[in-house]
Amino acid sequence: MASIHREIAVDAQPDDVWAAVRDFGAVHQRLVPGFVVDARLDGDVRIVTFHNGTIAHEPLVDCDDTRRRLVYSVISDRVKHYNATVHVEADGEGTRVSWTVDVLPNEIAPYIAGQMDLAVLAMQKRFARGQVMAAP
Repeated sequence: MASIHREIAVDAQPDDVWAAVRDFGAVHQRLVPGFVVDARLDGDVRIVTFHNGTIAHEPLVDCDDTRRRLVYSVISDRVKHYNATVHVEADGEGTRVSWTVDVLPNEIAPYIAGQMDLAVLAMQKRFARGQVMAAP
């Protein structure tokens, strides 16, 4: 199983960043505008339209306000397994967002990693002066 990890440091307060992350149905407006162009909720499933026209069904697995941790999965014919965790934490005067995706099959990992890189750039732009970092 491929495990892909991205981090971004942003000059916003953790509560503000968490509010955008936890607003599951407004990802296209509050977290990664331009990367996600539309989102709507069908119960606990977010139906997302990405910049490239791809549509994904993303069930919400957990939203933990105390730990500022959101977990979702993807239901798709292209992936056998997809689990994502987004964690928001204070980092000095700003915030660090950690995003990990575990995915099968391994062959789709380069595509997912590339899309995550674009999403991180959109998040960086959304929260202004951030520093994008890929974990080793």
